[in-house]
Amino acid sequence: MPHLTSTDIAGRIEDLYGAPLADLEAHAQDQPPGMLSALLGMHDTLAQAERSIDFHRDHVARLIHPERPIGPHEVSHLLDGSRRLAEAVAIRETQAKSVTAVLQSLARVPAPTSAFPAPTLPAPAAPLAAQSAAHSR
Repeated sequence: MPHLTSTDIAGRIEDLYGAPLADLEAHAQDQPPGMLSALLGMHDTLAQAERSIDFHRDHVARLIHPERPIGPHEVSHLLDGSRRLAEAVAIRETQAKSVTAVLQSLARVPAPTSAFPAPTLPAPAAPLAAQSAAHSR
């Protein structure tokens, strides 16, 4: 199964909740923790991992450029960059699998159909007749 990107996950969250991600993030800040805040947190971690992958991949590529000599000093940087790249990939894979599994277990609730009758309000009470001030005998 190919991994989903943070953009794919954002689209699925938006489809599930029927609103743009920015609106959902603003809404979640005012709510107690729940499924929406968990999904947004997982998406954020996935997006951070993707940015980290890009950064460390570019860093390692600069270190191993064919015209650049690799000495003892560069080797330690190369190893560190490779380790960080591997960590970011592992985080991305774990987050992508987790958030995909959660999203697959959820479904958007369809809008109510007209098959169910709308609740009717009780008829208003008839106005009371005006009572005369004189007592009847």
